[in-house]
Amino acid sequence: MAIREEGNQTINTELILQGFGDFQDLNVVLFLLFLVIYILTMAGNILIVVLVVAKNNLHTPMYFFLANLSCLETFYSSTILPKILAGLTGEKAISIPGCIVQFYFFAALVLTELGLLAIMSYDRYIAICRPLHYASVMSDRLCLIMAVGSWMNGFLAMSVMMYLMTRLTFCGPNEINHFFCDLAPVAQIACSEDHSFELMGFMFSTIFTLPPFLLTLMSYMFIITTILRIPSATGRQKAFSTCSSHLIVVTIYYSTLIIVYVLPNPEKMRKLNKVFSVFYTILTPLVNPLVYSLRNREVKEAIRTSIGKVIQVIRPKENQVIVSRIR
Repeated sequence: MAIREEGNQTINTELILQGFGDFQDLNVVLFLLFLVIYILTMAGNILIVVLVVAKNNLHTPMYFFLANLSCLETFYSSTILPKILAGLTGEKAISIPGCIVQFYFFAALVLTELGLLAIMSYDRYIAICRPLHYASVMSDRLCLIMAVGSWMNGFLAMSVMMYLMTRLTFCGPNEINHFFCDLAPVAQIACSEDHSFELMGFMFSTIFTLPPFLLTLMSYMFIITTILRIPSATGRQKAFSTCSSHLIVVTIYYSTLIIVYVLPNPEKMRKLNKVFSVFYTILTPLVNPLVYSLRNREVKEAIRTSIGKVIQVIRPKENQVIVSRIR
C-alpha cells in the first residue's frame, strides 16, 4: 500500500475493498457467478437497445425510455462488477481517485435511473388514464427533453458530492467494508470525517430519492384506480399488462434503495445493507431485460423476428456449403 507523510499523519493513498470477505472459501464460485451475471446483463441490455433502434414498431415513447434504461444498466454494471471480479481474484486495492470516480458514476447513474423510472411511470399514466391525449402529450420533443434532463440531473447533482468526497483524507484503517465505494462505508474510515459528509449524503439521498418515488407512486395510484374502473376482466388484464413489468422493476429497486439510504442505519443493519446492495447494483440490471422481454409482447415478437431473419441468412449459406461439397 502506497502512503505519504503529511505533518504527523500517515495519509493513505490506496483503499482496500473487503468485498465478500465472509465467503472467501467460495471465491471461485462467486467469480464464475458474477462473471455469468455480468455477461448476461450486458448481452440482455444491449439486445434491448439494438431492438428498439432497429425495429420501427418499437419507436414509441415507452420503448425510447426503455432503451435509455437499458443503456444506463450497461454503464451501471460496468461501474460495479469489473471491480468485484478483480477483488475475487485478489486485487482488492483501489486508489482513492479511483474510489471517488467509482462512487461518482455509481451515484449519478442511480439518480438518472430514478428519473427514468419516474418518467416511465408518467408515460404509463398518460397511456392508461388519458389515452386520447397520449400522442399530443408524449411528443418526441418532450420525451427527448425528459430523457436528457434525467441524465443531466444525475451527473450534475452528484458533482457536489464528488467534490465533498475529494476533501476527505484517510489516515487510519483503509479497509472499506463493502464491495464498492459507497458513501457510508467510505465516510466511516475517513479521518477528516465529522459526520457532515455523511449528513450531506443522507440529505442528497432523501432529496433526490423521494420526489421521483412520490411521482411514481402517484402515477400508479391513478393507474390502478383507472384500471379498477374498467368493467371487463379482460380489459383490466390488458391495461395492467402494459405496466406490470415496470411496476415489478420499480418495486424491487425502490424497496432496496430506501432500506439502504433513507431508513435509519444502525450498526446491525450495516451488515444487511451489503446484501440489499446486491439487489440494486447487480440483480436489478440483470432482471430488467428479462422482465421487459418475457412480459412484453412487442419485445418478444421483435426478438422472434430478429432470430428468424438470422436463421434465414444462415440457412442459404449452409445450403451453399452442402451443394459445394456435393460438387
